[in-house]
Amino acid sequence: MPFKDECGVFGISSQEEAARQTYLGLYALQHRGQEAAGMCTREGGILHQHKAPGHVADVFSASTLDSLHGDAAIGHTRYSSNGSFASHEAQPFMVYGRFGPLALCHNGNIINTELLRNKLLEDGHTFNSMSDSEVILALINTSKANNLEDAVEDALRQIIGAFSLLILSDKHLIAVKDPHGLRPLSVAKLGESSMLGEPSIVFASESCAFDLLGAEYMRELEAGEMLIQSSDGLHSRFPNKRCPAKPCVFEHVYFARPDSYVFMRNVMATRRAMGRQLAIQHPVDADVVIPVPDSGVHAALGYAEQSGIRFEFGMIRNHYVGRTFIEPKQSIRSFGVKVKLNPVKDLLHGRRVVLIDDSIVRGTTSKKIVGMVRDVGAKEVHVRISSPPTTHPCFYGIDTPTVEHLIASSKSTEEIRQFIGADSLDYINLEGLYTAMQDKGGCGFCYACFNGNYPIPRT
Repeated sequence: MPFKDECGVFGISSQEEAARQTYLGLYALQHRGQEAAGMCTREGGILHQHKAPGHVADVFSASTLDSLHGDAAIGHTRYSSNGSFASHEAQPFMVYGRFGPLALCHNGNIINTELLRNKLLEDGHTFNSMSDSEVILALINTSKANNLEDAVEDALRQIIGAFSLLILSDKHLIAVKDPHGLRPLSVAKLGESSMLGEPSIVFASESCAFDLLGAEYMRELEAGEMLIQSSDGLHSRFPNKRCPAKPCVFEHVYFARPDSYVFMRNVMATRRAMGRQLAIQHPVDADVVIPVPDSGVHAALGYAEQSGIRFEFGMIRNHYVGRTFIEPKQSIRSFGVKVKLNPVKDLLHGRRVVLIDDSIVRGTTSKKIVGMVRDVGAKEVHVRISSPPTTHPCFYGIDTPTVEHLIASSKSTEEIRQFIGADSLDYINLEGLYTAMQDKGGCGFCYACFNGNYPIPRT
């Protein structure tokens, strides 16, 4: 698992059990951020908040949820894509200002944060964190606009970067996507509220959250769209000039849950298609195809289907390894990987293995995994990667290393093969990825981590 996850956002309106529904939504989005979780509910004109470090199930107890009264809520699962994690940076952020109580949660990264923060500091504003999310909230709260919707638009015209936002006020639930639509955000409806007599509107980073609640998927927000739910119903605005949508392809390569529908595509289907393209481009004479779980599973299934080589779960993942796992004092080779992954000797011993993973970043984890497969007696280990070489860092909310730590930025495929100790190593190429994504010409997604073509100029 080479990348750390992004953040997940969830929001719901017109729902008498908003807190519990949000808890379930965040539970479904746990994979997108495991450092902290938080929620803000609306009861009349009052906002109630709870957030803390930890997983969703640890942060929210039954008594905590009982205290979060209200018929609307937003929630967040956090991974710190911008800087180190501190507990006071958990989201949502909340202020009381000229537009009343206001809460905001954010998935993405604002690349002109420092410039905006410094200007706000010069104007006398103070901050409680280094989060770019708090800067967005400050821009809204200090806007000269006459109403909240215009103030949000005013803020959106100043920020540059990748963002999906949820904003909760005493009267509104607002969802926003950046002008390039880099980060996912969808909308659904959930029956009718028995208390309010109107359908609940639900927002989430991924559709798997809708499935858990039984909500009916409506659509993905458009790039640059601001979708407002209020007493007047649901209406849409576009604060910025329209530009070509460039959703992040890595949502389909790695981040999103395979049962999700993201950017109007089924994630599981695209990963299988990546695996099929990989088998077409880079066949190998082997006995068994195994994935690096969990993100490599569906690409491996596609590779096996296309190649006719038997698929096996040749590595088992321990899903119960916490962030605070204590390693023994005695040195154990590859311990950090071994506690998460264990090769199945009976399936691999004496066999020629095709090992499928979604990406190679630094290469150190791949080296350990290949070594583990060899240690149980694999005759050959052929590594196949379902994305092109990661040669460029991401500035849009994904924790990729700086360019000097991306092994593919300075080493050839053959040099990487030697480093990880595989008998062969091959990646799907960009054209194969375009085909898997049904993206003719490669213009429909952001592929910057593979080709350096960034849709947003760096400030």
